[in-house]
Amino acid sequence: MRKSWLGLLGAVGLSLTACIREEAPNAEADILSCVVPGDVLRADPEISNETVLLYVRSEAEVEALAPEFTLTEGATIVPASGTTRDFSRPQVYTVTSEDGLWEKNYTVRCVLSSVGTYYDFERVRMEPRNGRFQIFYDLFSGDTIDWASANAGYALTGMASSPEEYPTTQWPDGYKGKCARLETRSTGTFGGWVGMDLAAGNLFIGAFDVANALSNAPKAAHFGKPFEHVPTYLSGYYKYRAGDCYIQNGEAVSGRKDQCDIYAVFYETDENTPYLDGSNALTHPNLVALARITDQRESDEWVHFNIPFVRQEGKEIDEEKLRGGGYRLGVVFTSSIKGDLFEGAVGSTLLIDEVEVSYE
Repeated sequence: MRKSWLGLLGAVGLSLTACIREEAPNAEADILSCVVPGDVLRADPEISNETVLLYVRSEAEVEALAPEFTLTEGATIVPASGTTRDFSRPQVYTVTSEDGLWEKNYTVRCVLSSVGTYYDFERVRMEPRNGRFQIFYDLFSGDTIDWASANAGYALTGMASSPEEYPTTQWPDGYKGKCARLETRSTGTFGGWVGMDLAAGNLFIGAFDVANALSNAPKAAHFGKPFEHVPTYLSGYYKYRAGDCYIQNGEAVSGRKDQCDIYAVFYETDENTPYLDGSNALTHPNLVALARITDQRESDEWVHFNIPFVRQEGKEIDEEKLRGGGYRLGVVFTSSIKGDLFEGAVGSTLLIDEVEVSYE
């Protein structure tokens, strides 16, 4: 009997060894990090699903930059990492997975300006890969600044058959012209399986990491872009209606009412904190100033808000670091205040328009 067990264990061991030895090639095709030789960047590169932003100094010569990339294991990139290219216009790189079955095109471009301060939500373009949902963008000092949302995560649920069925969309009836429309939506059967029963409509200055959308959703929202001023007020207009049935942990909660949220964070970056995310933006020690609405209400008429940035206790501004891109501004809107925890009411809808950040 003992010999039989030893034989079985040996066979299992050989089998496991063979599995390890014959492990399938990696199927991922991602850029993990990026560095640019020379003193040309004023902030760390920002990498999202298909874009790399290089925040360069205003005096930088961008016609001959040679960014170097770290890729997922076994992946290759064309042109090769370290190739000198003219970044006065966006450049496209193609990453191929180790198994050769997957490719991803990354657009790498330089951003010379800081993020803008006035947002009217008049401009959208379709998601570049499949055209499934809208992406808001603004033009500022010749640069295109994209807004982020969790629409890419919602696409995983299969619940939307058109761009208008995503949580974050453009709406024709704004305070002036068009506006942003954020609606909390059901995630259907898929969401129920993974404990994510709804998805709040959200829109924020920053980037969305779809790779974390299922494993750690709050950390998937990276808030902020470099900002070279000290903000004083966040203002704009909104309309809001809460959905009928509040959901918590997949169950209806009687008497509970959903709320929207509107806020902005101004924070300092360092080598350990390149950005704040949905899990720590309101509590992180690097937070310098916070502007957050406290009297949000339901209304079918446009409501004006003008929220002061409140400096956190003991926080001072390093003027040299401010000029060098060491501070970031994130502006955040959501149709369900606890949407990051997958709580709220399906149908809660926030319209937002004519937003401005005032600064010293």
